[in-house]
Amino acid sequence: MTQTKSIDFRSGFVAIIGAPNVGKSTLLNKMLGQKLSITSKKPQTTRNRILGITNQPSAQFVFLDTPGVHQSKNPLNLRIVEVALSTLGDSDLVLMLVDASKPDPVSESLLLQALKNQTNPVVLAINKTDLVKKPVLLGQIDSWYKIYPFQAIIPISAKTEDQVDTLFSAMAKSLPSGPPLFPESMMTDMPERFIAAEMIREKAFRLTGQEIPYSVAVTIDAFKEEKTGRLTSIEATIHVERDSQKGVIIGKKGSKLKQIGKAARKEIEQMLATKVYLKLFVRVQKNWTRDTKALRRFGY
Repeated sequence: MTQTKSIDFRSGFVAIIGAPNVGKSTLLNKMLGQKLSITSKKPQTTRNRILGITNQPSAQFVFLDTPGVHQSKNPLNLRIVEVALSTLGDSDLVLMLVDASKPDPVSESLLLQALKNQTNPVVLAINKTDLVKKPVLLGQIDSWYKIYPFQAIIPISAKTEDQVDTLFSAMAKSLPSGPPLFPESMMTDMPERFIAAEMIREKAFRLTGQEIPYSVAVTIDAFKEEKTGRLTSIEATIHVERDSQKGVIIGKKGSKLKQIGKAARKEIEQMLATKVYLKLFVRVQKNWTRDTKALRRFGY
C-alpha cells in the first residue's frame, strides 16, 4: 500500500443500490476497469454482496454491489433483498441507481423507504441516458430533486461510460477523509472460487434464454492449481430445481453444457491468468429456492 497519500485523500465504502436490472453490475465493472460482477439482461442476476475496489490519485472507492431491491414473497428473493438493504449500514456513501428508460415506481418506493433512516450522504445516478431523449431526462432529474435530498444527481450511461468521471467526482466529495482502506493491488475481497462459480452461473443465465429463469445455483467441488502454476483444475456443479431444467442445461448430446463450460472457462482463464481445465456436472435439487437449508448451503 502506498504510504505517502496527500492530506486531502479520501476513502470509504460505497453501497450501490437500485431496482433489478438497472445496471448496477455493469456500472461496477466499468468503474473497476475489469469484470468482477456478473451481468445479464435478466433481473436478479446478482444475488450476493460483491466488493470491488477502485483507486484514484485522491481517493479509494470500496464499492458494494448489491442485488436488486424488489417486492417478493419467495424465500430466495427475500434473502436477496435483505442482503441489499443490509449494506446501507455498512457504507459511508450510498449510490442509488435508477433506469431512465424504464422507471420502476414500486422498487424505487421501497428504496426511498429504506433511505429514510439513512444518515450518510446519497448520490443518485440516473442510468441508461443513451436510451431517452433530453427533455424526458431533464423532467426526471427535476422530479428526483423534489423527492429526496440527494447529495448530487448525475445522469450517466454505464454502457457508454458517459458521465462516469463526473459521477466519480461527485462521490469523492462525499467520502470521508482518510488513508486507503485496502492495498492498491487489491480489487476484491471475494475468493477466486466464488468468482469462478459466478462466471459459470452467468453463462448458464445467458445461454439458456428464458427457459432457466432463476433456478440455477453453482457450487465449486474442487479447485486445484498445479505446482507449476500453469494449469488450474476446477470441478463445479450446476444445481437446478427440476429434471426438465437439467435437460435444458445439458442440451442435445451435451451441447449446451459444453457451450456454458467453454464460455466460462475463457473468462476464468482471464481472471486467473492460467490455463483452466473445467469439468461441469448438473444436479437436480428439488425446489431449492424455497428450501432454507439449501439456501444456506448455496451461500444465500
